[in-house]
Amino acid sequence: MTKLVAVTGVTGFVGPHLVAALARRGYKLRLLVRRWSPLPSLEGVAADMVLGDLLDEAALKRLVQGVDAVVHAAGLIKARRSSDFFTVNRDGTALLSALAPDARFLLLSSLAAREPQLSPYAASKRAAEEVVAGRSGPWLTVRAPAVYGPGDRETLAYFKAVARGLAPRPKVPRARLSLIHVADLVEALALALDRPPPPSTYEIDDGKEGGYSYRDMADAAGRALGRKAVSLAVPRAVMAAVARGNAIGQSLGGSVQMLTPGKVSEIFHGDWTAHDRRLANALGLHPRFDLATGFAETILWYRARGWL
Repeated sequence: MTKLVAVTGVTGFVGPHLVAALARRGYKLRLLVRRWSPLPSLEGVAADMVLGDLLDEAALKRLVQGVDAVVHAAGLIKARRSSDFFTVNRDGTALLSALAPDARFLLLSSLAAREPQLSPYAASKRAAEEVVAGRSGPWLTVRAPAVYGPGDRETLAYFKAVARGLAPRPKVPRARLSLIHVADLVEALALALDRPPPPSTYEIDDGKEGGYSYRDMADAAGRALGRKAVSLAVPRAVMAAVARGNAIGQSLGGSVQMLTPGKVSEIFHGDWTAHDRRLANALGLHPRFDLATGFAETILWYRARGWL
């Protein structure tokens, strides 16, 4: 019998890729959407849509009614107030989990949750993980590192800078980070639904032991763009000053910014590498993209669409 899967976060960067990966495996899908908008990955795919968000109990009830599994990929990544992170990321997860007590629950989390002391965002992601770990029904949490790939506008900004000859990086000695191409991330999530490992909180990356340096990133991007970039080390004091200005602007009613004091603490943390290989081993996952091939494929996608 075809399993029915509820999915949140489908209108973000990862969401359309995730929907496509699940549809390819024949899952029936019911999707939570905050607005009615076309999803390219749904062309030719039959999926039920539920309009609402993580704070809308009635919508969440419709979303999870009769489902076999929930893949919870939605979350707040920037907020006007610190408390907003907890309202959406922790409390929204708790409500969704409580409404689907018997369904298999797969939470897409972040490596930031490993360091909850760094920022309200990181603390809220850890709090969401703790909610899921307290479930009586089957569960799984997957912490992703930095995710890039077709459709990602955050990495696009970095590639645009490298194309101009500058590769910005935080001034952190010996900093390392893991990355994963979005296609490999959603493959891991889909496999985890197909043959779930024991309930636990797992980490995932592209398989590069010890991750990458910012120099590695600049070199890979430069090769793919045909441009050698100068590494630009940004001191913490400079980024912190910009973040304080953003925070003041937000408090006065300005637009919500990604770069806040908490985000600076995350950026200047020296170790964002995956430490845990259990999930890849359990799933037999062999990522298709390393840094060089992943950046090259992503840049080709941007160029084909005139983004870069």
